[in-house]
Amino acid sequence: MAERAEAGDRRRKVLLYGGGALAAVVIGAVVATAVIVTGHKRPAPGPTLARPTTPAQPTPSFSDVTPPPPPNPLTIISSAKKDTAPLTPDGLFAGARLDFKGRAYTRTATDATDTCYTLTSGGLGDVLAHNGCRELLRATYTRDGVAVTVGVAVFDSGAAADRAKNDYQGYVQPLAGGGTPAFCHATACQTTANAVGRYAYFTIAGLTDGHPVTADDPQTKGAAADVAAFAFNRIVQRGRDQAATAPAG
Repeated sequence: MAERAEAGDRRRKVLLYGGGALAAVVIGAVVATAVIVTGHKRPAPGPTLARPTTPAQPTPSFSDVTPPPPPNPLTIISSAKKDTAPLTPDGLFAGARLDFKGRAYTRTATDATDTCYTLTSGGLGDVLAHNGCRELLRATYTRDGVAVTVGVAVFDSGAAADRAKNDYQGYVQPLAGGGTPAFCHATACQTTANAVGRYAYFTIAGLTDGHPVTADDPQTKGAAADVAAFAFNRIVQRGRDQAATAPAG
């Protein structure tokens, strides 16, 4: 009995030890598992991403070629080949009123002819014909009892117009009508002559009541100067209008 009890005690000790060993193994497995799960290393850092860079802006380049200048209005109106816009009395003497430096004139009549000498007197027709006048356009303006007729003679070149101005004699015939009575017939009147481009322009100014004027009469002299300046401006504007639509160079 005593041996049997001792043997039982030894078996229980083995089992306990074995249980302890098994427990130790199991616990060790748990610890090992815990080490594997919680004892991991930090992940190695990945490659650093570079910040995007703004692309360099292209540097503008400029052509070394200078563009040709726009056409010169005076060059255009000095040549029949370049000065090709339509030409009529209503287009050249635009508007029913002329306002110049605060002085208002009314346009009362216009006309035109391609036989220039027929609308002139006193030798002016010969001057125009000799220099090759192509057309003569007239308009009459009135203000405060003064009437002024301006005649614009058209030539092929600026040189021909300058010669007509320099050789000027006689006068452009006054143009009545539209409420303006005949004027500057058999009486003294103011006359002027000038040229720009291929155009020579002439004025004759007098009183609508038929009275003669003196050479220094301020009223008729001033009216003749105003209408002559208007004619000059309109001719130059004709060149500007064509230059604005012409190709450069």
